[in-house]
Amino acid sequence: MAASAKKAFALRLDPALYAAIERLAAAELRSANAEIEVLLREALGRRGVSVRQSEAPKRGRPAKEAN
Repeated sequence: MAASAKKAFALRLDPALYAAIERLAAAELRSANAEIEVLLREALGRRGVSVRQSEAPKRGRPAKEAN
């Protein structure tokens, strides 16, 4: 199996903050890790920092095509 192209690192969070992230993630049907990534991209975007999406293959179901 190929190694993940994502950077792994330890992140220490306040338990209440992590619980809030888990609730958001569950509501959006995401993992807590994916939710943190979405929140970081949104926060960077509000500050005018654009981060391009990686070319790594997507996991999960393919998006529905518009009819």
